[in-house]
Amino acid sequence: MGLLGQPLGYYDYLTFVALILLLAAVMGLFLFLMGLPGRIAIKRNHPHAEAVKIMGWMGFLAVVPWVHAFMWAFHDGVTVDIRRGPDEEKDAIRDEINRLGGDVRPEYQDRLDTDGTQQS
Repeated sequence: MGLLGQPLGYYDYLTFVALILLLAAVMGLFLFLMGLPGRIAIKRNHPHAEAVKIMGWMGFLAVVPWVHAFMWAFHDGVTVDIRRGPDEEKDAIRDEINRLGGDVRPEYQDRLDTDGTQQS
């Protein structure tokens, strides 16, 4: 077997391995960057973490939606939904972050009385 009329040598095979490893590293970097806005939003307990996550994955090829998702992940996310009160909103955010596998910040955790029972 040969390449351009020359037999393949040790360095040719080493080059192929290096190219394959480089391609795998670039793919891994792309996958890491695509999921970055979603991971940031989940870690920051963003109320729209799922939307940020989807926008990060879907918007990567067009670049502009990915950049928007990245900025959105750092946005304060303080929204007022007039359909529910503040406690119900915190419960909804806590449930969503738990569903996505993130850690819930103290301000979203359940409030407990001194005897360990949940306050209403």
